[in-house]
Amino acid sequence: MEVTAAQYPGGGFVDDQPTDPAAAGSVAEWTPPSWEEIVRDHSTRVYRLAYRLTGDPHDAEDLTQEVFVRVFRSLSSYTPGTFEGWLHRITTNLFLDTARRRARIRFDGLADDAAERVHGREPAPDDAYHDRHFDADVQAALDALAPEFRAAVVLCDIEGLSYEEIAATLGVKLGTVRSRIHRGRAQLRAALEHRAPRIRRDGSSPREGS
Repeated sequence: MEVTAAQYPGGGFVDDQPTDPAAAGSVAEWTPPSWEEIVRDHSTRVYRLAYRLTGDPHDAEDLTQEVFVRVFRSLSSYTPGTFEGWLHRITTNLFLDTARRRARIRFDGLADDAAERVHGREPAPDDAYHDRHFDADVQAALDALAPEFRAAVVLCDIEGLSYEEIAATLGVKLGTVRSRIHRGRAQLRAALEHRAPRIRRDGSSPREGS
């Protein structure tokens, strides 16, 4: 039942066209897919979301593992619908639970050696997948957001979910989603402001005036 790192991006599974196991038939006809089918069809998508939320390849692998364990345990009670939406909800909620748990640990007084274990991980040298569309500055800006803001921004601007879908995924009101996305985007813009070309007093950019 273990999902190995070889099944994550770069390991041979492609998820450009995910399959919804509930789409093939009606609720009465639907039968749960096998463990192998779930991992094959959804591992890349889940890992991608997990990485954007955690900002760390090792944490993303741990979160992906937790997601598929949760899916395996809950599959018998799953009501056929949008399978990807169900995975989004599980992944995001597990991430937020972990973030809150870590925040409580730090608040209660985290020992120095434990803090080094949490924050001192080095990225995998061959993990180029997550650099395909994002660079270090953007990922660092995402990582600096509060977990609730990060989850909303990632689901909206990276995963492409609507505000209504995000509200259902996070279990919050639509107004809360709008507020989190607005505040998260504002913080991202502030963090990435140094990347924007500076405008001179005459209205030209540095390159134009050179």
